[in-house]
Amino acid sequence: MASDGVDIRTQGLSKTFGTIEALKNLNIEVKKGSTFGFLGPNGAGKTTTVRILSGLLKPSAGQASVCGYDVNKQRDEIKAITGLLPEAPGLYSKLSAVEFLEFIGALNDISGEVLKNRIDSLLGILGLEGRQNDLLESYSSGMKQKVLVASTILHEPQLVFLDEPTSRLDPAASALVKEMILAMAKETETTFFICTHMTDFAEDVCEIIGILNEGILTTLGTPKDIIKNVEASDLEEAYLKIVGGEVDRESLLSWRQ
Repeated sequence: MASDGVDIRTQGLSKTFGTIEALKNLNIEVKKGSTFGFLGPNGAGKTTTVRILSGLLKPSAGQASVCGYDVNKQRDEIKAITGLLPEAPGLYSKLSAVEFLEFIGALNDISGEVLKNRIDSLLGILGLEGRQNDLLESYSSGMKQKVLVASTILHEPQLVFLDEPTSRLDPAASALVKEMILAMAKETETTFFICTHMTDFAEDVCEIIGILNEGILTTLGTPKDIIKNVEASDLEEAYLKIVGGEVDRESLLSWRQ
């Protein structure tokens, strides 16, 4: 499949696990250099989608291309040109931040001054330059997440998959990651596919948003259009109207009766 300015294209993409339909007939297009947000409740199929598109999982049916490569036949090629930050990533806790990033660089055939400069720059931007030689086991969860963000973009991938990238970050660090995403999309035409529960983050960062519920894409559009179409005041309210879950405040304390 040719990419023709589209970095992700899915046609009838589906995945079943036994009798469970995790993803049903997904049809989306994500343009090169754009930021696409994927919202949905736990178990909606977001992570399954990311695992398929990043080459970690084979679909049960349908087709998809990532940067022009077929997810059924060219998974190694996809892995080489994309970056992935999973929701629950692993870290080598007995390595320092620099050692861990040097290891990631080696896996992606980056070495020498190029790698050193990228590591120094990223750790500086993320505010970790004073702790770069400390073991990762001594890092807070937010600091570890910063290192993982750095490891995901270290090799300058064409497309980056982020699964809950700000879940462990404080507001200042979340704002920093948001600005990095926007800058990379604009300046380097890096494409971002972002799964998140943070509707305010998605509203600020994502040009197009898809809402997935029980494996089915129920909504697709710009944040403004989605908010307007359901007559909501912001994306959080729109999301709750679409997937359900609006809070009945009067019932919250009924347990005290």
